[in-house]
Parts: sequence; structure tokens; C-alpha cells
Amino acid sequence: MVVVMRPDTSQEDIQRLVEKLEKMDLEVGITNGVGCTILGLVGDTACVDMDKIAMNSHVERVMRVQEPYKKANRKFHPEDTCVRVGNAAVGGGCFSVIAGPCSVESEEQIIEVARDVKDSGAALLRGGAFKPRTSPYSFQGMGLEGLELLLEAKAATGLPIVSEIMSPRYVDVFEEKVDVVQVGARNMQNFDLLKEVGRMSKPVLLKRGLSNSYEEWIMSAEYIMSGGNENVILCERGIRTFESYTRNTLDVSAIPAVKQMSHLPVIVDPSHASGMYWMVEPLAMAAIAAGADGLIIEVHNDPPHAKCDGQQSLTPEKFGRLMEKAGALVALAGKKLVK
Repeated sequence: MVVVMRPDTSQEDIQRLVEKLEKMDLEVGITNGVGCTILGLVGDTACVDMDKIAMNSHVERVMRVQEPYKKANRKFHPEDTCVRVGNAAVGGGCFSVIAGPCSVESEEQIIEVARDVKDSGAALLRGGAFKPRTSPYSFQGMGLEGLELLLEAKAATGLPIVSEIMSPRYVDVFEEKVDVVQVGARNMQNFDLLKEVGRMSKPVLLKRGLSNSYEEWIMSAEYIMSGGNENVILCERGIRTFESYTRNTLDVSAIPAVKQMSHLPVIVDPSHASGMYWMVEPLAMAAIAAGADGLIIEVHNDPPHAKCDGQQSLTPEKFGRLMEKAGALVALAGKKLVK
């Protein structure tokens, strides 16, 4: 349920209403928008008398929310959320690019790539330390050693680091070492993991599952937000369809659709969506045009010899050219490219 307050309502009157609602065993979220304040009621609202609330002289209108997600719902929070990570910002008119290799492979590799992507305008560094692979015989990442190498790259460049968590047992380690915690597509509905990540203080990048609907995706974000962590970035990375030409199918329509449903920022991963390096740039441009708040792109200094996903990784030179084009389109879209 959403309660929209009148524009001239004082904070004292708002607080009095909040206290009254909380006595009804409701959790009340307060959003100060442009020109008005909105109260989001979470809990058992089925027995709440809307007319009694509407009788309050400071209430403009009361609405029931039919969607099962509340904290991530745009009706509760009309303004776009901006997630800030160091100097980077995603959402609310700010556009940031996350770039780096699929997997951390060595100190030399990750530091070289980090310097290259920063020079080209990336605001955050991505790198996988723990890798979920379809085959148990594939490279699984360097684990905790990989996280240490990411920290060395951060020290060398100043770029905040983004890495994927795969198990609740690593929550404390990621809390200490990682700036943005990525929950991958295969773990989008790992609810035990989502609950633990929801207790963290670090922003979370939540990738859409291979075959999940928009509502399921947002509900996974709701799990995280209900735990207290409301700094969630949604990432569209392509879904599984009948088409086999590309690795996945980028759902460009997800960008405006989900931004209509939720206030959370939406970024796009054109690398995993296509599976082919030469498609990354056109898909990235399409994502910007559709209203994305950022990109996450795989960049490797030697793609033919990459231990993971070399075929979809850009070289630093190709990434630099993409960033030049992206900057112009981001500006045309009325957003600020954060470097």
C-alpha cells in the first residue's frame, strides 16, 4: 500500500501518521520525492481500512499495490535510485561502465587490463575470482588468491572492484575485500545466498537468470532489499531462447520495462548476451539507446589465450573505440558518463 502525502505537510505531521501506522504492525518506508512525500506500507495490509487513512487531512491519496514486490517497486519510490560506489555512480542520470576480464588469471594480467580500461573511461573493474562453470573440468577461477590480485589492481588504479559471490560462506570475505558484490545468473534464485547478501553493506549487482521473468528478477532484488541492503543494480545479460546463433538473446525490451516497474538502475552485459566479441559494440549501443544506466563488458589483454570466455572478450583497443562511441550516445541520451 502507498500513501501519498500532500505537498505542504510538515515533517511532524508525517511522523505522527507514521507512528500511527506502525502501531498497526506495518513497516513504513518514507520516500521524499519532488514536491511530495510517499509512505510505503509493507506488511499485512489486507485488513487496513484505506478510507480511514484517506480521511487524514494531510493525505492526498491511498493506493493498494498489486505487485508482490514492495521495496523495489517504483510506486513506492518514484525517483530513480542512484547506487554510488566510490567515484562511480549508476542510475539517477549517471552512467558507469564496468570492465575487465571474465577471470583473474595472474597479477600481470589483471593490473594491465585494469590500467587499460581505466584509461579508456571505465569506472569500475570486473574480474571473476570464483567462476560458475557448466563443466566441472573447466577453469574454476583462482578463488581467494584472485580476490587478492583484484585488490592489487585496485591499489594500482583506484578502480572499485566487482566480483561474483557463489556461496554464503564467503560473505565476510566479500564484505571486506569487494566493492560491488555480483550475484550471477545461475544464483539469481539462490534464496539463501540472497538473504545473506541482503545483510551486507556493499552494493549488489544482480544478474537476471537465464529463463526468468521480469517479476521473478525483481522479486530476487526484493529478497536482498528486505534484508536491509537497498543498493541493488539489476543486470540484463541475455536469456535462453530457441535461437542458437548467439550465446544468449539480449532482451533489450527488459530495460524500459523493468525501469517502468522498478526504481532500481538497470545495466546490460552485452558480452554474455552475444558470446561473440564483434557483437558487443552494437548491443552496447542498443542498450544505451533503450535507457540502460550502465554496461558491464569483458576485456582481456590476450583473448585467444584467455582461460574463460575469450571469444566474447574485447581487446583493450576495441574497448577504447567502443567507449568513444558510447560516450557520445550517453550524452545524447541525457546522461552523464562517470569516469
